Amino acid sequence: MKRLFVAITLTAVLAGLGGMMWAQQTRREEVRSSGAAEDARPNSPNVPDVYAINGQFDRVVILRFKYQTDLLAGMEKMVKEQKIENAVVLAAFGSVRNYHIHQVTNRTFPSKDTYVQDPTAPADLIGMNGYIINGQIHAHMTLANPSGAFGG
Repeated sequence: MKRLFVAITLTAVLAGLGGMMWAQQTRREEVRSSGAAEDARPNSPNVPDVYAINGQFDRVVILRFKYQTDLLAGMEKMVKEQKIENAVVLAAFGSVRNYHIHQVTNRTFPSKDTYVQDPTAPADLIGMNGYIINGQIHAHMTLANPSGAFGG
């Protein structure tokens, strides 16, 4: 299996799923459940607490975004264009003009998700990592503004 490293650099990009909407922060909560029985199922004793997987990188792809480019849309475009099926996202940095993030807001099942969108709030992107599996991006990022750091 080939391994791929993806590094992302940004200069004031849009880190969300939409452009300018209303000029205020919005929050939407959603509870996702796979069913009471499934959510209450204990961890399997057949699965170890921790294990290691060894590998090496066969290709490195660095993405650079120009001003006012949507971060997620740009990543999805490059994953398709570069024919990236499975990869690891190790780093990203830059700044964003606005954001739309997902956060888990509880510790038990079913999970409770909050979606926070602020179409007018800039922030520094101080880190991102994640993976791409079967061409689907799953990344987590840390943003910061004068009030503090946050992420999703």
